[in-house]
Amino acid sequence: QVQLVESGGGLVQSGGSLRLSCAVSASFHSFNAMGWYRQAPGMERELVALFTFGGTTNYADSVKGRFTMSRDDAKNTIHLQMSSLKPEDTTVYYCYADRLLSCSGTSQFWGKGTQVTVSS
Repeated sequence: QVQLVESGGGLVQSGGSLRLSCAVSASFHSFNAMGWYRQAPGMERELVALFTFGGTTNYADSVKGRFTMSRDDAKNTIHLQMSSLKPEDTTVYYCYADRLLSCSGTSQFWGKGTQVTVSS
């Protein structure tokens, strides 16, 4: 079973920065896509940044220019560098990965989440 473990969340002032990390228990070569989602209470989980192994990284419009996703293949770790943080970025951030299934669809994996709180 694939495990994704996030770290790096915390409390930061508006305008500050945080770097989230996600350690993955499997080689990146086994995945189709990896990235970050976030979910506020009572809201649907929304995409923050998603890298597909076709070579593209997509960002939510709300974080473009402020958040940057990167990966360290040697350490099976992905990162989310968050800058110019706003109070509305406050929520739980989840690490995500998926694999293509031989028939159709994907098998999805989620971390347990890490809380980010931005104070005004």
